[in-house]
Amino acid sequence: MDAIPPDQSAHAARYLFLQGPNGTFFARLANRLKSRGHAVYRVNFNGGDRFFWRLSGALDFRGSAEQWPAFLGNLLTDCGITDIILFGDCRPLHRAAITLAHRLGQRVHVFEEGYLRPNWITLEANGVNGHSSLAKNARWFLEAAAGIADWSPGLPVTGHFARRAAEDVLYTLSTIFLKWRFPLFRTHKPWHPLAEYAAGAKRFPLTPLTRRRNLALQQQVLKSGCQYYLFPLQLDADAQVRFHSPFGRMAPAIKTVIESFARAAPADALLVLTEHPLDTGLVPLERLSRDYADRAGVGSRVIYLRFGTSEPLLTGCRGMVTINSTMGVLALSVSVPVMTMGHAIYDMPELTFQGGLDSFWCNSAAPNGAVFDAFRRVLAAHTQINGGFYSEKGLTLAVAGAVTRLEAALTNLAIAAPSDADSPANMSWVVGTRLEEKIHA
Repeated sequence: MDAIPPDQSAHAARYLFLQGPNGTFFARLANRLKSRGHAVYRVNFNGGDRFFWRLSGALDFRGSAEQWPAFLGNLLTDCGITDIILFGDCRPLHRAAITLAHRLGQRVHVFEEGYLRPNWITLEANGVNGHSSLAKNARWFLEAAAGIADWSPGLPVTGHFARRAAEDVLYTLSTIFLKWRFPLFRTHKPWHPLAEYAAGAKRFPLTPLTRRRNLALQQQVLKSGCQYYLFPLQLDADAQVRFHSPFGRMAPAIKTVIESFARAAPADALLVLTEHPLDTGLVPLERLSRDYADRAGVGSRVIYLRFGTSEPLLTGCRGMVTINSTMGVLALSVSVPVMTMGHAIYDMPELTFQGGLDSFWCNSAAPNGAVFDAFRRVLAAHTQINGGFYSEKGLTLAVAGAVTRLEAALTNLAIAAPSDADSPANMSWVVGTRLEEKIHA
């Protein structure tokens, strides 16, 4: 569709959807909002966006990133947009949209994967993770938790990897086939999805063998009698690593942790690196980890596991080091000491270790249980929706919860724009500088 059809009827809100998670979630949410009397609009940036959006009210943006703010400004004004909805606030096109929306007075609603796992997705005003407006103060959470119901894990939601993979492939192929329609579109990812697929395809035939090897190594760690620390790795392309940490990539983070472990951890301790479950091996993190460990003289004490972190490993570990993974929240929930090296929503005194990394190995302490309970209840009440993006049950719950949250926000007319110090232009320098000081304290 080349133009947005005029809509003269009165609506409680006029929502503009930008890019969402691959799949049908945004289209389903928009359809529900539309059925409730709201106006719904959409901007498609590529063929994948177009493929998963079959509703009216869509406009293709075919220009360059430099042309995007002017295009969006005209759209916001001409259509009387009141609210912008998007997934992921670190994509360049989305950062520009958020900045402009704050200037013009529109509300911004940001979706992301859940802070709490499993069974949840995130919906937060203005920004998520490193851009969240939630305080980093234990007393604030204790006071805010007053009157909030006891923690509930929510209805169980199972994400289906096959569905997620299929929708990702459909999105990518649609983007490729309609490249002629969007010649100036550039992905926010550091590499083309086809490169990820090729790397994953090389690994796939060895999956059964790798799983058996993983299980054997895990049992070896658990039966060794040695204390051990976990370092759950994040995806190298993760925006939280690239924009909300001083590292920018996983390799320097791994090097930093292994060298500190060799220098300051108990001599009989083990360090277990667990690969992100969705990692395809495009970046050879396992090989790099082994090289760093050998150079640091701890090759026999560093274990590398694929397919994520198992519950037995989590509950039995001496402590967890992470950049800013949501695995940190899971660790806190079972009273495991946590050290963050990036800007994490849960990084605050009484929850995470606030000393340097070298000190963490021997001086860490379990989180304050009362503070964590208040943190989790406030987090769930204000930013989490029971549901998921990759199953029918998850989508049904997520759409219903999102509609309730979005309509509740209509009564909140105050829109808090970020200060100059927290603007995208300054954020990476501020975060990087402060976290470097913390890591090497």
